[in-house]
This record gives sequence, C-alpha cells and structure tokens, in this order.
Amino acid sequence: MDTQRGMKIIGTPLAQNAPERGAAIAIGNFDGVHLGHRVVLDHARMAAQRLGAPLGVLTFEPHPRSFFAPNAPDFRLMNAAAKAHRLEKLGVDILYQLPFNGDLSTLSPEDFARAILRDGLGVRHVSVGADFCFGKGRAGTVDDLIAFGRKFGFDCEIAPLKHIGPEEISSTAIRAALGAGDPRKAAALLGHWHRIDGPVIHGEKRGRELGFPTANMDLSGLHIPKHGVYAVLVDVLDGPHQGRYHGAASIGVRPMFGENTPNCETFLFDFKGDLYGAQLSIGLVDFLRPEAKFDGLAALIAQMDADCARAKTILATI
Repeated sequence: MDTQRGMKIIGTPLAQNAPERGAAIAIGNFDGVHLGHRVVLDHARMAAQRLGAPLGVLTFEPHPRSFFAPNAPDFRLMNAAAKAHRLEKLGVDILYQLPFNGDLSTLSPEDFARAILRDGLGVRHVSVGADFCFGKGRAGTVDDLIAFGRKFGFDCEIAPLKHIGPEEISSTAIRAALGAGDPRKAAALLGHWHRIDGPVIHGEKRGRELGFPTANMDLSGLHIPKHGVYAVLVDVLDGPHQGRYHGAASIGVRPMFGENTPNCETFLFDFKGDLYGAQLSIGLVDFLRPEAKFDGLAALIAQMDADCARAKTILATI
C-alpha cells in the first residue's frame, strides 16, 4: 500500500480485517477525471457520507484498452500518477488501483462482483456511469451490477451521463478537442485545464543556447495534443522551486532540428533555477500557433519572443 499525499493507494486484495474495507466506491477508468467522472464520484461521495464510510475509487493499471491492444496508438489523457493526484485533490480517501492482467480479464461479471467487490475489497456501495460494462468481454451491464449488489451485499447506484449542450462528455471528445488545438474546449469538458504531468528530463539544451531554457518532459504513453506552442500554467510539484508559474510550451517534434520523437518543452517566465528531476504539471490554456520550421535561428528567436509576449497577455487574465 502506498500513500499519495493524504490518499491511500492499494493494489492488492484486502485482508478481512483491513480498515480500508467497507468503502463506498466509484468504478471506472477515469482517464482525464472529467466532469462526467465527477458525477459518478459525487454519487459515491454522497453514499460515503450517508454510510459513514471511506470514499474510494476503483480503477485499473494498465488501462484495459492498453492491455488488449498494446500496439495501438497512445491514447491516455493522463498517466497513473497524474490521475492519482487529481483524485486526491477531489477528496478521495482510497484509490484501489488494481493490476489489469490476464486473470482479471477472464473473470465473468458475476465472478468480478464476487471476487473483487465483495471478497477482495468488501465494498458497501458502488457507483458507476450509465454506460458501465464489466467482466469478460464487457458482458456485464449496469442491471447485472445492481443484481449482483443485492446478491453480495452492496448498494449500487447508476449515475447519468453528463452533457454540455448536445455533446456527451467523454474522454474521446476531450482527445478530439486537444487534437484540434482547442484546449479551452477540452477544459470545459474536463472541468480543469488539461495537464501533462511528469519529471523534468535532460534534453539537447538548445533552448538554453537560444536564451529560452526549457523544462523537457517525455510524452510516452499519452495522447499528444496538436503540435504547436501553448500558453501554459506550470505547477512545480516538489523540490526547492515548488509553486505555480506562467510559461510557454512547445509540443511536437522540433522541425528546426530534424528530430522526430514528440516531447513537451516548457519555458517558465521570470524563473531561474535547476528543475532536473522535479515533478511538473503543465496546464494547457491556449494554443498559440502550429509548429513551424524557420529560416534560421534569428527568425526562430524572434517568433519565440512573440510567443512569450502573447502567452503573458493571455495568462494575465487567468
């Protein structure tokens, strides 16, 4: 069992006398922890308050989609650490982060309800979205879950799907907005800025040579937003420079230098210090322009100056 600040993270079944048993939980992948997920979580929260029970979330690592299609394009909106951080901010007491493997994938819906929910976690209440499916082949429906809850001794509540206007809030819709370079729309669906979280890694240090030292972050495993330059909010989550900053970030393949692996490079305004190894959370606020190849470094530097000036104007209103 690990601890994410004030939230416990549990990856194994619980002993019969474990204090983490008896929670009211929300179940789902919670990729992005968007406003639709918040509806499910709020139903579980109300049940937890009614029952005097801990508030829990049951999710899986790796994401089941990654397990069944390991060679498919990267699609996740957030990694496991970022998801845990967001859920902790929302007041979750326990994150049951179960390994999704061959054994789990072959459980029938009834076996999942018995072995995981009753025997493994001892839950008292389960909240899910109206489109929730579970068990081998996604054969279990919300009606099945309600029936198994009666059989195995836990309450079950089905949360309605949430819409903004005619559009259903979903991770798919958020990925589409990010792919179109519309982080404002993504934020409206998420209920928060879309964030890229991870450690600062060593790069080629070209930004330093150009007068724009950047914090480089790997994007492996994540859905990559439209390549280009963004106005961003930067949270340094640990270390001596912990705090919030404004900045401009470039996401893409750096066409000026012939590189092909996408990454995120962020220039923090009015900052001096070493961020290597620090955990950063980069919130995308506005798309400024697409990636481009310039006629020399002087033209690139001039554009970067213009990008930063525009980003400062935008972020001054946040």
